[in-house]
Amino acid sequence: MVRAGFIGLGAMGSRVAKRLLDAGHTVIGYNRTKAKAQWLLDVGMEWRDTPRAVAEAADVVFTMVTNTTALEQVFHGPDGVLAGLSAGKVYVDMSTVSPAASKEFAKQVAAKGASMLDSPVSGSVITLEQGKLSLMVGGDKAVFEQILPLLQNIGPKVNYVGHNGQAVLMKIAINLNLAVQLLGFSEGLLLAEKGGIPREVAHEAMLNSVIASPSLAYRTPFIFEEPEESWFDVNMMQKDMRLALEMGIALDVPLPTTAVSNEFLTAARAMGLEKHDFAILFKVLARMAGVDA
Repeated sequence: MVRAGFIGLGAMGSRVAKRLLDAGHTVIGYNRTKAKAQWLLDVGMEWRDTPRAVAEAADVVFTMVTNTTALEQVFHGPDGVLAGLSAGKVYVDMSTVSPAASKEFAKQVAAKGASMLDSPVSGSVITLEQGKLSLMVGGDKAVFEQILPLLQNIGPKVNYVGHNGQAVLMKIAINLNLAVQLLGFSEGLLLAEKGGIPREVAHEAMLNSVIASPSLAYRTPFIFEEPEESWFDVNMMQKDMRLALEMGIALDVPLPTTAVSNEFLTAARAMGLEKHDFAILFKVLARMAGVDA
């Protein structure tokens, strides 16, 4: 069993930590708001008051935070992760951040004699709880193989994709599809509805058709009823779309549907809907179509 540190216990991070606990590992946690982690403390997670203290106490340290700025805040400084790393430790960042920043963090970790992997995940709260989450990993392959059993406790599908920074690039390439698919689905659904087909009937028919995908299956029901806790809000989705557009410019890859979908996320923010799950894109398009959503 491994002594695993986990920093960032939000909707996804807390459930990843719970899977590690359920697998029998010791988990030492930190979150900016301790109260949000109380349910994990109640089932056996240990607590430390700083990211540095977590890194000092663990063999493998995970972070899962909202963006590059948030990662910098828990990584650097006298109480940051980097200050707590030492030779032989493994640091795994599961955040979706700038690939360039991830590569730079990896260099700083290596200078401490430790190793860093970037390992963002693909899936949702539902797929995570069902044990169907997939992970992609970038970094030294020998280090990846060393902790592969630990990663498989989080999700059964773990893909090694290359050197440091490549996994976050892969995650960005995957995530741009989420908003693009949702917007296309919304267009079809509204077209059917305005043509006289009840929304529920059209929704079911579309999910039974060749366009169905896992992401559409678990997210499009939010068109009818939003979750109590937003899994992936408009701001988070737009952060990933902007990262994709930046990489498109850097790599000379045109991303036209990404750009259009990003504009609808901007429209959602303009309507005051930024804290809603990004499935709210349907409501944005419905307003433009004159449909009561």
